[in-house]
Amino acid sequence: MANSDDSFIREVNEELRSDQVKYAWKRFRPLVIGLVVLIVGGAIGRETYNWWAKNNSSASGDKFLAALQLAEQNKNDEALAAFAALEKDGTGAYPVLAKMRAASIQQAKGDAAGAIAAFSAIGKDNGAPQAMRDLAKMRAAWLMIDTATYEQVSAEVEVMAVPANPLANSAREALGLSAYKSGDMKKAKDWFQQIANDAGAPRNVANRAQIMLDNIAATGKAS
Repeated sequence: MANSDDSFIREVNEELRSDQVKYAWKRFRPLVIGLVVLIVGGAIGRETYNWWAKNNSSASGDKFLAALQLAEQNKNDEALAAFAALEKDGTGAYPVLAKMRAASIQQAKGDAAGAIAAFSAIGKDNGAPQAMRDLAKMRAAWLMIDTATYEQVSAEVEVMAVPANPLANSAREALGLSAYKSGDMKKAKDWFQQIANDAGAPRNVANRAQIMLDNIAATGKAS
């Protein structure tokens, strides 16, 4: 596993140091986003489960599982319709869970704009638990990196980029990548340096931050 990690890091480093930065981002974005989702999911899993358990409804639960099965069978349109019905008529925790899953399906279908809008709406839903809202905002921000301005990404997650927040380093990484893409190397360096200075940052996140810091230094544009 260590050799695999080292090989991956070397390959990313070589790509980022080349003149093909855009190509490198397109190539490694799915893996980066997948890692972030796993980290975020781990951070909020217990709170989300507890909230779900308190609000469990058997009928809505059966419908939710049926909708998940449709999604697993790649019957995306049918799954979206089923989740939409749960959003409207579901009880307990299921309406917001249906919204989250529907947004993920939109993302998988290539409808990034629709997924961003859906995740952003969940992030503003005062009826959802804060942990779920934060996760939705994080998903929106990562999807926005390629198409939105830094200010738009910042509006979703900068409030989470503080030491006391368990999602701080995920937020910092999204902000750093957005600033880097917009050409603001100084701001990108500041965000990645915060990750590098955080002894509690997950190793893979810290490694990616250091790769980006090395690449930014090579540009000579962050001074």
